[in-house]
Amino acid sequence: MSNILYITASIRSDADSISRGIGQRLVESLAARGGKVVTRDLAANDIPHLTAERFAANLTPTAERTPEQAELAAYADALIAELQAADTIVLAAPVYNFGPPATLKAWADLVARAGTTFRYTATGPEGLLTGKKAYLAIASGGTPMGADFDFMSRWLTFFLGFLGITDVEMIAADGIMGQGAQEKIAAAQEKAERIAA
Repeated sequence: MSNILYITASIRSDADSISRGIGQRLVESLAARGGKVVTRDLAANDIPHLTAERFAANLTPTAERTPEQAELAAYADALIAELQAADTIVLAAPVYNFGPPATLKAWADLVARAGTTFRYTATGPEGLLTGKKAYLAIASGGTPMGADFDFMSRWLTFFLGFLGITDVEMIAADGIMGQGAQEKIAAAQEKAERIAA
């Protein structure tokens, strides 16, 4: 049985969010093959932003943390454990102002931990979360994926690769504020179902 980590970042509800709709279709199709799903809703869980104290706690070895540091690091520990346990990651997120939602960036800041999810070597950083498959379910009103001003998909793909997750596939409903929005959404949903079939 595969472990599927489903991460969402839209501030909209399941019924209103296009990225959630695409991601949910993909997750349901993947789970139908026998996968176990863990869901992490970044918008609903009030994810903490990185502070100097939290950063120091995250870098301190577990056995050496003070009680205060252990409490500060607990949230990031949980997020990292979810990533480590996952075989497949489905990350559903909208583009906000040309880039990722702030909660998604906060998640990235918490899971990027030297010595745990990546390490520094003589030839540069090396990701430690290898052997995983990631799907990006992205919705965008006016930012075409791959455009010069697309600071979402390129950043997210690079970041996952930095952690060692290099098998990344994107399903995008982009440019949906213009003509043909419903067709673009339907095509993305169909692609999500086809990929998982």
